[in-house]
Amino acid sequence: MTHRGEVLVVVMNNPSDWAIACFQHWYRIPIAPVETLKQQGYWPPRWLAFYQTKVFGAEAYAINYYAHVNQIREAYHWELFPDNPREAKSEHRYCKLELSPLEPLPQPIVSQRLRRVSFIATTWEQFQTATSVEALLSHQRSK
Repeated sequence: MTHRGEVLVVVMNNPSDWAIACFQHWYRIPIAPVETLKQQGYWPPRWLAFYQTKVFGAEAYAINYYAHVNQIREAYHWELFPDNPREAKSEHRYCKLELSPLEPLPQPIVSQRLRRVSFIATTWEQFQTATSVEALLSHQRSK
């Protein structure tokens, strides 16, 4: 049985975060949006999909990759980035989603309009059949 939220589309707008997802196989989400996703019944996700922004050139404004979520745990920013200097944001809490290696989609899910996306909660079936970001957004609004 599928349910909305088993695939969570997240924004990838930073090359260093992309490197972490690709090579260290994890992604972080601040606790506050996670609480909202929980209240909406969209947590925990089984898969993460990555909507890439303009910094990714030819792959921008599309979902090109996804990964299975293997484990989720809470962590402080300083735990995620122990080599960074301690500062105020070091105490921010996140959900660390540990991932399988990223897989490319056979066909990217493109945005027909250049848009800002934060999270899109969808089903595996809708994710597999979507041809546009707008299609995923319309499914999310129709809940």
